[in-house]
Amino acid sequence: MVGAFVALAVLAGLLIIAGLPKGSAAQDVKLVRRADGSMLLGRPGADAPVLDLFEDFDCPFCKELHETSGRRLEQMVGEGKLTVVFHTVTIFTDEPSRSNSIRAAAAARCVPSANWLAFRDKLYGMQPAPHGQATGYTVEELVAAGRSAGVTDAGFEQCVTSQRHAGKHLEDNAKIRIDGTPTLLLDGRPIRDLSAIEQQGTSV
Repeated sequence: MVGAFVALAVLAGLLIIAGLPKGSAAQDVKLVRRADGSMLLGRPGADAPVLDLFEDFDCPFCKELHETSGRRLEQMVGEGKLTVVFHTVTIFTDEPSRSNSIRAAAAARCVPSANWLAFRDKLYGMQPAPHGQATGYTVEELVAAGRSAGVTDAGFEQCVTSQRHAGKHLEDNAKIRIDGTPTLLLDGRPIRDLSAIEQQGTSV
């Protein structure tokens, strides 16, 4: 867990927790699952910078980033100032963190787009602690989190309990080259905070 952790303190100082704005702007926001399992959140046709956010659900620093900045990022998307691509990765090699991460990531691929952001909230809220020692994200807990997030699909429970998407997650994960999580890329360039968006003429 190295590299982009230094971004967190600066980013947290810049962003505040806020909900998506009301009205037509929020209604225009779409969340789309891509072939590699990443989730694109944006307004169709918006000419906005693209922020790629690489996160591991078992990473405490990712949880902190989500808690301090997640709602503000969603708000910026709703305002047409930003497009965010969420990349779920498994950064850990040691157990139990690796297996925790894989189970959560595979389960997230079972969740319909309409419920994915709520499920992501649930995952960070139930993150195993203390990190590196506690096992968690059992399939039973993940199914319950999905139901709490509003998932009603008949095949959801079987998808999670069978870890149907674990192999594809690991296959896609192997293609990603990052030094740590969270990692932030703005239009493909590594950034430490969101000041680069202001430099492109977007006000935070």
